[in-house]
Amino acid sequence: MRSIWKGAISFGLVTIPVKVYSATEQRDVSFHQVHREDGGRIKYKRVCSVDGEEVPYSDIAKGFELPSGEMVVLTDEDFADLPLSSSRRIDVLQFVEQDEVDPIYFAKTYYLEPDAQGSKPYVLLRDALEQSDQVAIVKVALRQRESLATLRVRGGVFVLETMLWPDEVRAPDFPFLEEDIEIRKQELSMATSLIESMQGEFDPSDYKDAYREALQAVIDAKIEGREVTRPEPEAEGEPAADLLSALRASVEAAKKDRGEKKPAAKKKAPAKSSSAKSGPAKSGPAKSSPAKKTEPKPRSRKSA
Repeated sequence: MRSIWKGAISFGLVTIPVKVYSATEQRDVSFHQVHREDGGRIKYKRVCSVDGEEVPYSDIAKGFELPSGEMVVLTDEDFADLPLSSSRRIDVLQFVEQDEVDPIYFAKTYYLEPDAQGSKPYVLLRDALEQSDQVAIVKVALRQRESLATLRVRGGVFVLETMLWPDEVRAPDFPFLEEDIEIRKQELSMATSLIESMQGEFDPSDYKDAYREALQAVIDAKIEGREVTRPEPEAEGEPAADLLSALRASVEAAKKDRGEKKPAAKKKAPAKSSSAKSGPAKSGPAKSSPAKKTEPKPRSRKSA
């Protein structure tokens, strides 16, 4: 990985020099626009809409369009006087519980590596932050933009997650929120059972980008001159007559799917439960486990 920014974490009077790296990357299959006949790349010219002339990059400025259609042209000199910090510091503002920060604010994730002489203060702050079970709220200027961000620990490394500003998060404004929608007790109970029957530990490796894999297969087939075959679509079952029936059928399907596809998960259940020594039917613990998982419900009320 190549660092994209160098600076320092400013924590009180302590300064920790760090390098910043992008922590994520998009694995999309990228394409170019080409001429269908010969595969030649399509190129675009920067043409002025007023005089029709091609404009060299050195003559291009930024413009802000007014509601009237008039254009306010801004030059490099105009941007030079803006209060954007150039000190290359990650200023720690405060520490908060991680649950206090709504994930909707998160924008981009970065790793921080200590610079040559910053390892000891880096490890000191890392260990202290990890023991506190809190995250740091910081302010940082990256890519010509000042952002709020959180600083937390993941795998022994500081993770910087830039955040949107509050006025960049849209409020949900949908008509159904004003409607008086009645939910029957049986429907809520069945929906809860469906959630419980689908509970499990999150493992990102269990999931894959099926579309990207299929697209790559099409490209590979083109390269090799093979005929591309398309998988048959999955058969859809008959829609249930009402919501309660749909929920009940979904619970049964989830239990069946869990029993057939994840036998390892069923083996773990007896080990965790002392009362699961009666082993006549393996489907028994799998079906009873949702009921036992109702114990953490007070925690969910707490977080609500």
